[in-house]
Amino acid sequence: MSPIPHVDSDDPLAARSPKRLLFAVLAEQIVMGVRAPLLASTYVSILSGAGVKPATTRAKLDRLVVEGYLVRSKDGRGVQYELTPSGFDTLRTLQNRMEDPNPFEARGSGWTLVTFTVPEQQRAVRQRLRAALTWEGFVPLRDGLWIAPGEADLDEVLDPMHAELSESSLVAFHAHDLPNFSLDPLARTAWNLKGALEAHTRFDECWGDAATVDTTASPLSDLMLLGADWYALLRADPRLPAELLDEGWPSDRSTRIYRARRQQLAPAAHEAFNTAIHR
Repeated sequence: MSPIPHVDSDDPLAARSPKRLLFAVLAEQIVMGVRAPLLASTYVSILSGAGVKPATTRAKLDRLVVEGYLVRSKDGRGVQYELTPSGFDTLRTLQNRMEDPNPFEARGSGWTLVTFTVPEQQRAVRQRLRAALTWEGFVPLRDGLWIAPGEADLDEVLDPMHAELSESSLVAFHAHDLPNFSLDPLARTAWNLKGALEAHTRFDECWGDAATVDTTASPLSDLMLLGADWYALLRADPRLPAELLDEGWPSDRSTRIYRARRQQLAPAAHEAFNTAIHR
């Protein structure tokens, strides 16, 4: 399984990067049960509806081949791409998180801490490791020490990287605060809660009841944009315990919005997807 994909930008609100939109398309393939190779032109057509230029889509597809998510092959009509087994597992994990009934809920008590050392010559491994930890809600607490709320599922998120990490390169443990040395004050500043709140607000503005979503124009493009925005929001919100968040934290509202919009868009979007595949 490939590691959870990192994004094109360090900005958690950069929701609609071409790479993120492409992952939204690939994740939708998992939902629809599409495993056969698809032509590059199919991806170009789908992403062009979301404003991505053809050359950019083709470049991102090739990049995903290099990163192990896709395999490229020749077809009589052009180049086609297919999810690798590891790419399929990664996208299924991603989609499971996106469809989790309680995606922002804190997972258990205490804190999960990870410390790691990756050699300088393994920069790509270090980047993927940091991306995987970020997806799981970790932030750097000190140099080489990362922390996440609750009981993070490291087995799932780091399993793809076990072959690249030596036995001594990463250590993880679960801990609880000592009474007079609580992590709570640090938690309020270690995570970008202001950015997370802005992400929730932006999601509401784009997809909430007051937003105007033209489902007659391009429901497939809208579904890809919705998926990319939802993925960005899941990355931005650290799933901290409720007592560490502002009163009225909007995670439940955002979840309701996502579910309602997805239910609204999915039938016509899937029909358009099937049309694009068989064109």
